[in-house]
Amino acid sequence: MDFNPQEIYGATSDRDIVLPAVNYQKLRPDLHRQIVVDPTAAQAGTIVVRLEEYHLYFSRGDGTAIRYGVGIGADGFAWSGAGVIGRKTSWPRWTPTAEMKARDPGLSVYSSGKEGGVENPLGARALYIYKGALDTLNRVHGTPEWWSIGREISSGCIRMLNQDVIDLYARTPMGANILVS
Repeated sequence: MDFNPQEIYGATSDRDIVLPAVNYQKLRPDLHRQIVVDPTAAQAGTIVVRLEEYHLYFSRGDGTAIRYGVGIGADGFAWSGAGVIGRKTSWPRWTPTAEMKARDPGLSVYSSGKEGGVENPLGARALYIYKGALDTLNRVHGTPEWWSIGREISSGCIRMLNQDVIDLYARTPMGANILVS
C-alpha cells in the first residue's frame, strides 16, 4: 500500500472542522507521506525524527516505516533527545510560552490560550513529548502553514501537515518512544 498525495492531501472534514487541501505539489516529493524501507531499525510503534532530513519515521516493525515530512525548530530552537508520547490531544488548545511572548508581545492576547481550529498553530492533533513524568514542552503537531514543512521555522516543535498528523496520531499508542536527532 502506498499513499496517493492527491487523495490524502485533499480537503477533508474532521470533527466538523473543514481542513483545506494542501498544495502538496509545492513541497519536495520526499516530504509527502510514503512507505519506505525503515532506516531506523527501531521497534514497531517508535517515532524517529531526523532533523537534518526533515523526516519523521513511524516504524512498522516489518522492515518498513511510514515517512512524513516535517518542519523543525528554527536555528537556536531545535530540540533533540529521547522521550515518550505522554499525552495526545485532538484539536488542542494552544498557549504561547513565556519565551514566545517575550519575543512577540502581541502573543499576550493568547495568554489564556487559543481554541483548537484550522488557524490554531498546533493544528489538528498534538502528541506531547515527555521525559519521565515531565512535559518537555515540545510537541509533534499539525500546522495550518503547509509551506513550513521542510524548513527550520518553529519554536522547537516538530510540525506536520494536518492530514499527516491525523494519520500519525491514529497509529501512535500512548507511551510510544520518540527519538529526535
